[in-house]
Amino acid sequence: MASLKSQFDKAVTDSKKLPEKPDNATLLKIYALYKQASEGDVDGKRPGMTDFVGRAKYDAWAAVKGKAKNDAMQEYVDLIESLK
Repeated sequence: MASLKSQFDKAVTDSKKLPEKPDNATLLKIYALYKQASEGDVDGKRPGMTDFVGRAKYDAWAAVKGKAKNDAMQEYVDLIESLK
């Protein structure tokens, strides 16, 4: 069995080659799990009301705050696999 890190790296590559583009909610979940797995908990100020995209990304990442990096990696891998 490949290590979790190598599975995660492969899933990141695979995420760019999905057969169809996921809906926005799924894209935000992919983004949030990727950021949590690679950087840990969100920090900094929440973007303002006029930055809709930045605010949505921040909120999605904040929703997985506290999740262990390995757990976020595994969820990311599972999510990408389910979208193939």
